[in-house]
Amino acid sequence: MTTQTRRNVLAAAALGALLATAPALAQAPSGKLVLYTSQPEKDAAQTTAAFKKAYPNVEVEIFRSGTTEVMGKLAAEISAGQPGADVLLIADAASMEILKGQNQLLAYPGAKTEGLQEGSFDKDKTYFGSKLITTGIAYNTAAKEKPTSWTDLDKPAYKGQISMPSPLYSGAAAIMLSTMTARSDLGWKLFEGLKANEAVAVRGNGAVLRAVATGEKAYGVLVDFMAYNAKKQGSPIDFVFPKEGAPAVTEPVAIVRTTRNEAAAKAFVDFILSDEGQKLALSMGYIPAKPGVGSPSWLPEGTRINVMPSDIAAVVKATEADKARFATLFGN
Repeated sequence: MTTQTRRNVLAAAALGALLATAPALAQAPSGKLVLYTSQPEKDAAQTTAAFKKAYPNVEVEIFRSGTTEVMGKLAAEISAGQPGADVLLIADAASMEILKGQNQLLAYPGAKTEGLQEGSFDKDKTYFGSKLITTGIAYNTAAKEKPTSWTDLDKPAYKGQISMPSPLYSGAAAIMLSTMTARSDLGWKLFEGLKANEAVAVRGNGAVLRAVATGEKAYGVLVDFMAYNAKKQGSPIDFVFPKEGAPAVTEPVAIVRTTRNEAAAKAFVDFILSDEGQKLALSMGYIPAKPGVGSPSWLPEGTRINVMPSDIAAVVKATEADKARFATLFGN
């Protein structure tokens, strides 16, 4: 083979390699991606920074607020025919189920859901849980009894000593209410017992935590990580996952049907569901939706969480009537 022939062969091979990689380069997501999220500001910043590291050609623009305001903004834009978001990352699946029912979400059949917690994503693959935030029972370490069951809260010994978040203000509490009242072993009997036991419904989990940690109340219905983090910081508080199970919100991610950058939107979902994205949730102190990537440092070793099954479509249908009944029962 002559020198010139060898050069021609090498040049052809190099051209072939370039052409082989060209489609992949062309398909790499790029451009602007608009994210609407209710994540805490620090979490949102970490999420977008990690995504941009994985997909450096995508520019991320964020609108961040509470779920109610995010949903209100999106609803107004949909009404005007100009939805601004490409992807959503918000607190609860009920809000996503409402959008799904309005045909506002884009199904992503190719999303990789292997290894995700059962029930953490929509069976039609329009939204996908990113983590698990469960609710159980917190108690002050000076409390006379340690609860193991939701029904323990109805015992006379607990009278006047219970604080819980109101479903009229907390989305997670609203999901908990409709999930529990649909169960034959709990139902409205549990909440009627709580009322008879003079349980106090407050605006959010933060108020419950303060009441239990200060000893104002001995027991509180509270999200897992808040109780365990307070314990780690020295508060006289402990936490149990009730034997009937712990209701959970999943902070799901979804693609808006009218997205202007479908490739980048799918890449964002892929990142959130990937091992890397799930380990990011773990590093933020949450229980990942993929149990296989590990558990947060605050969760006692060997703890097995029984996540309470929830029919989100049924929750959405029942929630307004359930909240009205709760308001009548508790007067707030």
